[in-house]
Amino acid sequence: MPIYQQQGKLPNKRHIVFRQPNGNLYHEELVGTEGFSGISSLVYHLNPPTIVKHYGKPYSVKPEIAVEDNLQARSFMGYEAEPESDYLESRKVLFVNNDLQIGVAAPQNSTSDYFFKNADADEMLFVHKGSGVLKTMYGSIDFEYGDYIVIPRGTVYQIHFNSSDNKLLFIESHAPIETPSRYRNQYGQFMEHSPFCERDFKLPHSLETHDEEGEFLINIKNAGLFIRTSTKHIRLM
Repeated sequence: MPIYQQQGKLPNKRHIVFRQPNGNLYHEELVGTEGFSGISSLVYHLNPPTIVKHYGKPYSVKPEIAVEDNLQARSFMGYEAEPESDYLESRKVLFVNNDLQIGVAAPQNSTSDYFFKNADADEMLFVHKGSGVLKTMYGSIDFEYGDYIVIPRGTVYQIHFNSSDNKLLFIESHAPIETPSRYRNQYGQFMEHSPFCERDFKLPHSLETHDEEGEFLINIKNAGLFIRTSTKHIRLM
């Protein structure tokens, strides 16, 4: 049972003509990670979300395998990761296989001057230290120490920290991140033996609508590559 949310202006029915006050059409976008068969969100834009002005040259961020077929027990001092200014550059992968990547990050600055979209994987960030706000086109989510932040694949976001002292554990999963079925009944509701329930989830709030003309930078991760793109006449959040 996915938790249904609606924010902002919506038409009475899906996939119908929906006009702005000035007579222009809103642009409907169906966002999902498993085609039309998985969980999806229906999003409405003032401007087409496909207006791209420039593509940068892709560069690889695929992790290099240090030890293949490791059989030794190892201890990783992830909490002692060196801080770095940029959020993306601070992410250091420690473990990798065909299904996921696990790493740590100690970013000092927010992503105020660009947006990020991971087109490869769902992300889960565990907040070891720090607090702030995750801003997406679905709304904002406040986070603090001890929170798990789940960001579905393809979500464009910015992350804003309240200070420069932040420590994160991140997981990139090529399969959707979801709750174990053994904790859910046939209706999707969490059962009494589940270690968490619906009230533990922090849902997006305070959806902001931006109608700005300009050039906005989006960093995209896809197929193990980073590419910088700039969009025109669109700001997603």
